[in-house]
Amino acid sequence: MNNDGIVWEVLNNQFCSFKVKTDLGNLCRHPYNVTGRCNRRDCPLANSKYATVREHGGRIYLCMKTAERAHIPAKQWEKIALPKNFAQAIEVIDKELIYWPGWMINICKQRLTRITQYLIRMRRLKLKNKTTLVPIKKKLERREKSREIRAEAAARLDQSIEKELLERLKSKAYGDQPLNVNESVWKEILEGDAVEAESDVTTEDELEDEEEY
Repeated sequence: MNNDGIVWEVLNNQFCSFKVKTDLGNLCRHPYNVTGRCNRRDCPLANSKYATVREHGGRIYLCMKTAERAHIPAKQWEKIALPKNFAQAIEVIDKELIYWPGWMINICKQRLTRITQYLIRMRRLKLKNKTTLVPIKKKLERREKSREIRAEAAARLDQSIEKELLERLKSKAYGDQPLNVNESVWKEILEGDAVEAESDVTTEDELEDEEEY
């Protein structure tokens, strides 16, 4: 059987991994501490009979620890899911902790109130339209911009080379039909020459008609 007084002497005078010393006093980081203060009354390890209220996944639970389950650490804490309705949750706490100390019942109700309030605020914040901040990656933007500039310069160079080659082919600088030129390109050039010749003929006919009138 555990002795609560001996447990508290060891935790208070020797070592406790949950204790945090501050200028205002000692605090407790144990998740089942009902007040967050490190003292004999509020310590969940040094009390065989203890109760607190916890929230997990949006649900509120009443956690109770009794001396009858001290020999089974895995089942030491009994969790009771509280209703979402605040008034019904208060009634469940009064029913389950009917023979417990009054100060513990009041602290559990206060903790229930605080948890209910911040759950309501969380739901309201989720319903609001929040502005999302998008980080600006300047290094990535500079890299992409330099790549675009290089690609644009390469495209302009290719176009100028292609234009120069077409001009040379049109002027027959390489002969009537160069051997290393694609046949489709040569056909396009010949068709373009034919279209230009037809347009010249049409313009000459139009000029003759205008002179006759």
